[in-house]
Amino acid sequence: MVMKKKEEIFNGVKLPGIPMLICNVLFLAAIIWLFVWVAINDSRISELLMTVLLITGCVLLLISCVGWLGFMKIDPNEARVMVFFGKYEGTVKDNGFFWVNPFYVKKPLILRARNLDATPIKVNDKSGNPVMIGQVVVWRVKDTYKASFDIDNASQTMQQQTIGAKENVQDKMKAYEYFVKVQSDAALRYVAGMYAYDNMEGMDEKLTLRSGGEELNEILEKQLNERLDLAGIEILEARINYLAYAPEIAAVMLRRQQADAIISAREKIVEGAVGMVKHALAKLSAENVIELDDDKKAAMVSNLLVVLCSEENAQPIINSGTLYN
Repeated sequence: MVMKKKEEIFNGVKLPGIPMLICNVLFLAAIIWLFVWVAINDSRISELLMTVLLITGCVLLLISCVGWLGFMKIDPNEARVMVFFGKYEGTVKDNGFFWVNPFYVKKPLILRARNLDATPIKVNDKSGNPVMIGQVVVWRVKDTYKASFDIDNASQTMQQQTIGAKENVQDKMKAYEYFVKVQSDAALRYVAGMYAYDNMEGMDEKLTLRSGGEELNEILEKQLNERLDLAGIEILEARINYLAYAPEIAAVMLRRQQADAIISAREKIVEGAVGMVKHALAKLSAENVIELDDDKKAAMVSNLLVVLCSEENAQPIINSGTLYN
C-alpha cells in the first residue's frame, strides 16, 4: 500500500455525530438493562448462563466505551489530521460533529489567520550601518500534512507543558508561532542586508529600505513564503512597520540629514536669488531706468544677493553720497 506524502481529503468512514450519539446512548442503556435483568433473575438462571451473560455484558460495555472515543467536533477554520497506527489517512476540514473509527488519532489544527508583530531587531544594512527594523506578518496553516509531519515542534511545546502531559492544540499553535518568528527574523535580516537604509553621498540606489515601500514588502513576503513552505505555512501579508537608525548612530545621522536639508534649502534660495537679480538687471536695462557700468552692476548684484540670501531681515541704510561713496 502506497504511503501518502501530501495533504489529502479523508476518505474513510465518517458518520454524522448526532445519530451515532443516539445509537451509543441506546446501546449503553441496553447493556445496563442486561446487567439489571441478570441481577433480578439471579435465582432463575443457571450459573453457566449467568457467567456467559456477564462476560457478554462486559465485552459490550468495553465496546461502548471505545465507541465514545470516535466522536469529534470541528469548528469553522479548523481541521483534524487523521492517523491510523502511524499512517496518515487524510485531513478532515468539514465543519460539524462526526463519528469515525475510534482507533484514529485525530490531530487538531487551527487554520485561522494569525498576526506576528515582531519586536524590532538590530541589523546591518548594505552599507554596514546598524539599523532597527521591525515587521508585521499575517500567516496561517495551509498544508496540514507538512505542518503535522515535516517540522518538529516537540522542543517548543515542551516549554509550555510538563513532560508527559497531553499536547493540546494551543501548545501546537504556539510552536508554529515560534517557528514563524525565527524564520521571519532570518528573512528580515536577509532583506535588510540587501539594501541600504538611504542613499548616501556618492550612491544612487534605485531601491532603499527607506524608499522601498510596497516593492520591499513584496520581496520580504516572497522570502518568507520560501522559508515557511517547508512547514506548510502561507504568508498572507508581510510589511515593514518600523525603520530607524540604531541608537548609537542615530544622532550623527540626524545631523547629516539636517545638513542635507540645509544644503538643499540653500541651493533653492541661491537659485531663486540669482534669477531675481538677473531679472532686475534685465528690467533696468530694458526700460532705461539707469545706466550701470560693470562696477555698479557688481555692487548691485552683491547687495541683492546679501539681502535675498541672508537668514535675517536686511536693515535699510540711506546712502547720502554717491554709489561710489
